[in-house]
Amino acid sequence: MELSGLYILCVALLLDALIGEASNSWHPVAWLGKLISLELKLEPSEGSRRQLFFGAVMVVTTCTTITVPLWLGLTFLHSLNPVAYICVSAYLFKNTFALRGLWKAVEDVRLCLQRNDAAKARLKARSLVSRDTSQLSDEQLMSAAVESCAENLCDSFIAPLFYYAVLGLPGALIYRIVNTFDAMIGYHGRWEYTGKVAARLDDVLNFIPARLSALLIVAASGICRADAAGSWRTMLKQHGRTASPNAGWTMCSMAGSLGIELEKSGEYTLSGGSAALSGAVVSRSQAVMLTAAGMWGLTIAIVEALIGLAR
Repeated sequence: MELSGLYILCVALLLDALIGEASNSWHPVAWLGKLISLELKLEPSEGSRRQLFFGAVMVVTTCTTITVPLWLGLTFLHSLNPVAYICVSAYLFKNTFALRGLWKAVEDVRLCLQRNDAAKARLKARSLVSRDTSQLSDEQLMSAAVESCAENLCDSFIAPLFYYAVLGLPGALIYRIVNTFDAMIGYHGRWEYTGKVAARLDDVLNFIPARLSALLIVAASGICRADAAGSWRTMLKQHGRTASPNAGWTMCSMAGSLGIELEKSGEYTLSGGSAALSGAVVSRSQAVMLTAAGMWGLTIAIVEALIGLAR
């Protein structure tokens, strides 16, 4: 009977709940960001095809050179000391997701607005969204916080656990590497071609998790006494309004759940209802997010237990 997968999951979830995010000095994702920055210094200065090829090689090479040695090292560690293997694996796995960190980032914005400190709220919101927050109104900041609760639920929790269940720790690590590439260079402008492969690969990897996240938000809405029916309707009717093929599913689901309108100026408007945005609405989005995450964590734990018992 092999339950190490379940033990790794439980320890990782416990670390996230009790400790949250490590400082950048000790955070593997921060190290990854520095590595990507170094790799980008080798980027071809011109030529869209060359930049596209460079971006593809960079993503594949980084995924391979990180995950393969780690997998081999952990396999060897498992044969030497199963307890040490579980502890090291759990620490690495924990750094592929950040549920507590997401909740805290949203809470920081909410508390700043509650204290009427819009300037600080704009600074805090920079960790949640990629848009320029310097001129956002209080309502726009609350919208950004709720949007982040929904969209980042997938990136920061549902997807890493999904790939852990499907492909083990290497799957979760590869997802986090690709997602980090996408966050750094997967957008139009400066990295138009160099980041294209990372952006498209991130879209592919999030295709199933984003839709699972949206369904979990619908289910969590019922538990949290929000509008599950509105969540379902808004998700089905409006998910295509965003440029991203995935983000619209979760954000529409959350908008309908809370009966609010979420808007990114010049990009999209997601109309789940006419309720006013407020600090209480942001808190409700956090509750829905945590409930959805709890349901998913329990589901993956059951899956890991069944896999372990079947061995």
